[in-house]
This record gives sequence, structure tokens and C-alpha cells, in this order.
Amino acid sequence: MSRLLLLCLTLLVLLPACDPTIVAPPRSADYYFKEGETFFDRHLYEDAVASWKKVRDSYYSPDLNKLAELKIAEAQYLGGKFEEAAVSYSAFLRDHPQDDRLPDVLYYLGMSYYEQMRSKDRDQTTTENALTIFKKLLRKYPEDKRAEEVKFLVQRCRNRLAEHEVYVGRFYLRTGHYQAAVKRLKGILDTFPNYYYRDEAFFYLGSAYLKLHKKQEAAKVFNTLFEQFPDSRYVSESQKILEKEY
Repeated sequence: MSRLLLLCLTLLVLLPACDPTIVAPPRSADYYFKEGETFFDRHLYEDAVASWKKVRDSYYSPDLNKLAELKIAEAQYLGGKFEEAAVSYSAFLRDHPQDDRLPDVLYYLGMSYYEQMRSKDRDQTTTENALTIFKKLLRKYPEDKRAEEVKFLVQRCRNRLAEHEVYVGRFYLRTGHYQAAVKRLKGILDTFPNYYYRDEAFFYLGSAYLKLHKKQEAAKVFNTLFEQFPDSRYVSESQKILEKEY
């Protein structure tokens, strides 16, 4: 046997023994859950979510899976990923409608939407979603420890929706769509009777009626403004408008 052939055979025998690749044994769901907690405690929320998703996807146990789902949503919320948190909390609510932790889920789902609320000149879908969830929480769990806070948040949502309607009503008024303006502004007073800035709605509603030559309706609205908000800055503006009309 030639020396070259002998060397090749020797290398073929030794190569498998020198292979450095080592396959690590799979880690358990418990390991990943504890890993997620470590990341969470260090405020590394994205890393925590990644670890807990491995727990959730392992189907190790129903209880651990549910806990991992909640922890994922919590980490997303605390990490400022409110849209993702809303999706996670909504999924939990859908999949576990009898869970004992539903008051917490509803609260943080509502807050996830609330944190996405947009300015009055933008789409208000997230405001409407927050309002719906907060009202559901109060209806199902009226004795919840956060009830007073949630009532305050409900009013904040209502105010934002009313502000949006005033914004739209003013736009219609400014662009000559007076009947549409009346519909929007009158709807505010009917739908949001506790709106803090109702004086503004009264002023623009009265102005829209005047543009439609409905002086009787305008006078009634302006009189309500004078009676309910005598110190409003819109009182003097209304009086100037009425002086021109009469």
C-alpha cells in the first residue's frame, strides 16, 4: 500500500472523531419562562417576550401557557408596544373568557387602546375601542378597585370623541356644509351631555343655524349658551353675531 493511500485512509478514520459540532439538548419551557422573568426584571421587554413566546409555543402545560400569554402582553405594554399589547390581551380575552384574571386583562386592554388615542383631528378608532373596553369592565366588575380611575378614563375618552365631533362640525361650517355641521354639533350635545366644552359646541351650532337662516333655532341655542355658560368667551362672540343678524 502506498504511503499516500495509507495517509488518506487514516484521515478518513480520524475526521468523525474531530468533528467539533455539539448539539445542545433542548431547553425546557420552565427554563425559558425563568429566562423571560430575568429579562423582564432587567426591563429587557423584547427579550422577555421572545423567551415567553417559546414557552407559549411549547404547549408544555395549559396553565403555564396562559401565564406566558399574559406575561407577553404585560411586557409589550410596559415596553410601549401598545398595538401589540392590545392584540395579545384581545387574544387572551377571546381564548380564555372565564379566566379569573379578566378584570386585569380588560383594564390593560383598555389602557393599550387608550395609550394609542390620537389628537382630535385624527381617526378615533382607538378611542372608541378604549371606551368600549372600559365600559365593559365597569359593567362586569363594578366593584373593581380601579373603578373610579376607569370612570375618569371613560370621561376622557368621551371628551376626545366630542372634541373630534366639534372639529368635524367646524370643518363643515367653514366649508359651507351647514346642514352637516348642524347634524354633527347637535349630536355632540345629545350624545355627550357631560362634555366639558359644550359652550364651544353651542356657539358653532348656533352659527350653523344662522347660516341656514333658522334664526329661531339659533336664538334658542345661543340663549342656552348664555344661561349655562355666562362666563364663556363665546358669549360675547355670540352677541356680536346676533347684533348683525337683528
